[in-house]
Amino acid sequence: MTIIDVAKQAGVSPMTVSRVINGDPGVRDETRELVTTTIRTLNYTPNLSARSLVTSRELRIGVIYANPSAAFMSGFLAGVFEEASARAAQLILLKGRQGGVPTHAEIEQLIASGIGGVILTPPLGESVEVRQILRAAGLPMAVVAGRVSDAISVGIDDHHAARDMTRHLIALGHRRLGFIVGNPDQSASLARLAGFTAAAAEAGVETCIAHGDFSYTSGLVAGELLLNDTTPPTAILASNDDMAAAVVSVAHRRHLEVPRDLSIAGIDDSIAATTLWPPLTTIRQPVQELAAEALRLLIDEMRAPQRKGAHHIARMLDYTLVERDSTAPPQVLG
Repeated sequence: MTIIDVAKQAGVSPMTVSRVINGDPGVRDETRELVTTTIRTLNYTPNLSARSLVTSRELRIGVIYANPSAAFMSGFLAGVFEEASARAAQLILLKGRQGGVPTHAEIEQLIASGIGGVILTPPLGESVEVRQILRAAGLPMAVVAGRVSDAISVGIDDHHAARDMTRHLIALGHRRLGFIVGNPDQSASLARLAGFTAAAAEAGVETCIAHGDFSYTSGLVAGELLLNDTTPPTAILASNDDMAAAVVSVAHRRHLEVPRDLSIAGIDDSIAATTLWPPLTTIRQPVQELAAEALRLLIDEMRAPQRKGAHHIARMLDYTLVERDSTAPPQVLG
């Protein structure tokens, strides 16, 4: 018997059951009596984690993630752990199996642990299925690097970021550009593609496009496709650093010198950007700061749940174009 079973039997959310168990004064008397009666009827015994919420329910936060980019997750976890430590918040992690969406049962088990809110990483932040489960439980949510209308969203302006990097490559003299799209289930992928396309159309340059999913492996496949083109691009922009790093590897295998024979750029400014040879020209997406800001906003809403419309907050942080050695003018201007 779990808190989910009690909630279903009583016709309320799991969070309401938690509030009753913990003596929250914000619960109506009739609701409290209904939940209490249901608990007795089902012979439910609150678990240890639920009992621990008596003094700081709002600071027990679930983190659900399933992201193929190790670099992104490294920055995200650093930011969310540091902010949680500063706020004395307890984080409960749930990872999707093999990088996929966690099962309904796994998410319900996380809810049953007594969490007061959830932070979601891409691509799960834009999963309608996941958000529906959490919304039904009455939990506030914060989405990092994604845009949704029913949760706090924190990210950068992906369209402008890709547009600015594309303009940079064009300013170097490149007239045939390649682009690798990220995970199609993420709004950032479409926004970055739109930014690239807009800048290319504005300058009247040729483009070729390949599709990936933000993973290094997908970048290897996409890089091969672009360079196998009859007229290969002189510069390739990948939607993140992991895929850009893969393109650098493909270039090396083909005995192409970067950036003399091929310019390569990415987005994120992850660890990979500075450990590659040559170091990667990229857009610095402040992943650590995004995670920390998302957690701050989530905690603020958890502490003031009566504040209507708070979950519609959309916050954008600044990005920076960082020029390194992986880009240069093409050998022959076209």
